[in-house]
Amino acid sequence: MSEPRNDNFSALYEVTQTIGSILEPKRLLEQVLEIAMKHLDAERGFLLLKGKESESGFTVAASRNFAGDDQSSALAASSSVVKKVLTSGESVLTVDAATDERFEASRSIVAQKILSIICIPLKAQDLVRGALYLDSAKTRGKFNNDSLQFLTVFGNLATIALDNARSYERLRVENDRLREGTESAKLFEGIVGQSKEWTAVLDLVRRVVDVDVSVLITGETGTGKELIARTIHGQSGRAFKPFVAVNCSAIPEHLLESELFGYRKGAFTDATSDRMGLLEYAHSGTLLLDEIGTLAPQLQSKLLRVLQEREVRRVGDVENRKIDVRILAATNRDLQEEVRKGLFREDLFFRLNVIEIHLPPLRQRTADIPPLANYFLKKAATNYKRPISGMSPQAMQLLLTHPWQGNVRELQNVIERAVVLCSGEVVTEQDLQLQRVRESDLLESGLTLEEFERKLVERTLKEMKGNRTQTAETLGVSLRWLQYRLKEWEIGKE
Repeated sequence: MSEPRNDNFSALYEVTQTIGSILEPKRLLEQVLEIAMKHLDAERGFLLLKGKESESGFTVAASRNFAGDDQSSALAASSSVVKKVLTSGESVLTVDAATDERFEASRSIVAQKILSIICIPLKAQDLVRGALYLDSAKTRGKFNNDSLQFLTVFGNLATIALDNARSYERLRVENDRLREGTESAKLFEGIVGQSKEWTAVLDLVRRVVDVDVSVLITGETGTGKELIARTIHGQSGRAFKPFVAVNCSAIPEHLLESELFGYRKGAFTDATSDRMGLLEYAHSGTLLLDEIGTLAPQLQSKLLRVLQEREVRRVGDVENRKIDVRILAATNRDLQEEVRKGLFREDLFFRLNVIEIHLPPLRQRTADIPPLANYFLKKAATNYKRPISGMSPQAMQLLLTHPWQGNVRELQNVIERAVVLCSGEVVTEQDLQLQRVRESDLLESGLTLEEFERKLVERTLKEMKGNRTQTAETLGVSLRWLQYRLKEWEIGKE
């Protein structure tokens, strides 16, 4: 008898070492069943636990060697035994089930020629939580009192381990929920807004960060397209790799190709050495092509090849180089209209526009103006070391009625300027230096869109005392765009 006890002791030691380290409930139950069957040399077995999804109140959590691992078969073959254990809370041990008076009425035991059975309740605080069942159809007397003693202790250990695993699982789920909330807050750090329009944008951003597809970010100038692109990159699997932003409208067409693709020594007069292009530099990271709508047709064709083949060829080179770059594109133009006009390749548009994220203008999400204004106010007050605590109601009302042609960028510039000019602790209406917009100013009859645009530019240029850089910043447009328009309208010509 000493040998079985030693074996039992070894097995229980194995249990504490093995199941004590398993924190996944399902895997734990499977391991418990495997150890029990192995130690007692059982041919079949299953674990039954309380479960609301079953009519009986119990479900099979793990089973071995029943026909096709069919859980219903497991219950049918031993229903009378299990019911007795679950009802009485007492263990069942039989050395010959075929002649055991307790199971004479069990057709399933007779039909499957089951000889030896052992079944114990799984208890916690004197409540029956389930049952562990083992049987054999080959040997009478397979299980004895030593087996029952071992399995009883085993069951107690297994129940404790299961409670621990379930507690850990609950903590893990709660921790994941809290971490998700923290990461969500971190994900949109610096991105302020509470309107339903902006919430919809952020929800879409959250969905695409881990999906390595091309994204087209659309919206008026100053709506935050680059900020959204940086957020997508920063929360993706490429976060610790390069993020390269290229403003396609700010680089002359004849230089943009060499900037993007690089060049070989001798490719042109100034090419005195080999140079890597921005596409190669962004390898394994993200490339943002801002103002993609201004890309010349020749470069559109070359970019399409990059997206299709995932390789680049430097200017003057005969060799292609493989790259792994996620392409994000941004534009304030209607690319579909550009496609209809033949100004933008349709196949490139579809390649870039796998997912479109449209950023609504600030005038369509006025609910975001107060939190944005307060955010920029605190940030500017800190940066400029000004003792400003807030904004007057009249100043906030003025912000809410302003048309914000330059969107969030214009709002930020206005707030920063107000903080610098403010002589008190509260930003006033006068500090903002915004004229109240009259409806007649915006809806003057007879003006075409181009005429209205010119009127706005001229008025802003005058307010900025001819300073083109400040004018561009106030309008939320690039200096290059402003200079192009002034030249076209022959404004400021000597």
